[in-house]
Amino acid sequence: MRAAPTILHLDMDAFFAAAEQASKPSLRGKPVVVGGLGPRGVVATASYEARRFGVHSAMPMGQARRLAPNAAYLVPRFAFYRAISGQVMELLGRLSPLVEPLSLDEAFVDLEAGGVADDSAGARAAGERLRRDILTTTGLTGSVGLAGSKMLAKIASEEAKPDGLVLIEPGTERELLGPRSVRIIPGVGPATGEHLRRAGIGTVAEVVEAGEDELVRLLGRAHGTSLYAMALGRDDRPVVAERDAKSVSVEDTFDVDLHDRLRIRLEVERLAERCVARLRGSGHSGRTIVLKVRRYDFSTLTRSETLRGPTDDPVVVRDAAARLLDLVDTTGGVRLLGVGVSGLADYTQEDLFAQAEAEAVAEAEAGAEAEVAADATAVAEAGTEAGERAAEAGAPAPAAAPPTATETAERHWAPGNDVRHAVYGPGWVQGSGVGRVTVRFEEPCSAPGRVRTFVVDDPDLEPADPLPLVPGGATVSTA
Repeated sequence: MRAAPTILHLDMDAFFAAAEQASKPSLRGKPVVVGGLGPRGVVATASYEARRFGVHSAMPMGQARRLAPNAAYLVPRFAFYRAISGQVMELLGRLSPLVEPLSLDEAFVDLEAGGVADDSAGARAAGERLRRDILTTTGLTGSVGLAGSKMLAKIASEEAKPDGLVLIEPGTERELLGPRSVRIIPGVGPATGEHLRRAGIGTVAEVVEAGEDELVRLLGRAHGTSLYAMALGRDDRPVVAERDAKSVSVEDTFDVDLHDRLRIRLEVERLAERCVARLRGSGHSGRTIVLKVRRYDFSTLTRSETLRGPTDDPVVVRDAAARLLDLVDTTGGVRLLGVGVSGLADYTQEDLFAQAEAEAVAEAEAGAEAEVAADATAVAEAGTEAGERAAEAGAPAPAAAPPTATETAERHWAPGNDVRHAVYGPGWVQGSGVGRVTVRFEEPCSAPGRVRTFVVDDPDLEPADPLPLVPGGATVSTA
């Protein structure tokens, strides 16, 4: 424990929902829920107005709609949130070289390492300055906790919500924690909390009274010892600037269970490619491929395959994921699929056999293309490539079937996404369906705007990048 409250914990207030309210004047002061909008979607963030109805993060979206039927329900815009998070993290970096991000909207900062504070007064001044800078830069608010340990700083930021600052003076930990529920201690979830309650332990003071030996008997050596130390306010975990990623993964939950084996395989291949893109983006490679399958009855299976060396080759990852899928029975239907890569490294040692196989396939495909070209007349007569032959002759190729109105709406006009109209300017999608899309035309710094409805394929309407939340800010490219 430090003698001064120089560990800062920042937690942005209802981050996703607040960002949406800041960019959409008509939603300010109203309940907003951000998350997956399908039948199996879950709430990512709810605004404080929506929380008054009982809506909270991780709640099924169907339940949220029953509790708050008149709230605005929007899909997440992660590129937008990441850009704002980058601005916030930059401000934290000015305070100290030791910044430990926990998520897009949350981080610890070691103020002492940055030389900006060595006592309570300096820590409070740094925290207040940070809150002002965040509001000026992003237009959003964050809550700040200051204490001599990470655990207490996080507890303090919770106490500060929304848009506040709480400083816990070293030496007051026992008095502060004593009457609180044991659930306030990190690592005590619903199951552990219930186990302790049955043993007659409901508050932090009762944890201390029970003693370390009793906690070890109830919870085991590691958990019991840690819980007792934290109940006494002891937490010497340092702020770590960089935490190594252990794995990279992507997954999708489907609105309707997938039964067709070919469709399932195609989804796995698509997830594998997305996973590799994220893997490369992080500058890593990996040697263990993991497939996750949640079946119709909510049973979840994982299968893994470890390669001889780390790779970031999409063909290798895709083929490994496909092999793993062959080991899973999907007869009853699949509701979730995921592909991940673990055993990460900063270098790549390609699977030579897989690479040779890929090269052989490429050569075979090249040979097949040459054979087709040499026998173009026969192919044309057979009509198997009528479109290509017509194009070579100067005639228009047969047109592909245009997307239906529903497909267009789903692809481009998700609720909350940014658009621009050639006549009416920037706006955002309120909803779409039955071949129509409803748009509210407003900007972050404007008054609430008017609503207009268009056909989904209106040529004057197109997707757009988010506008800056404060004047002079940069737009966020979603390309």
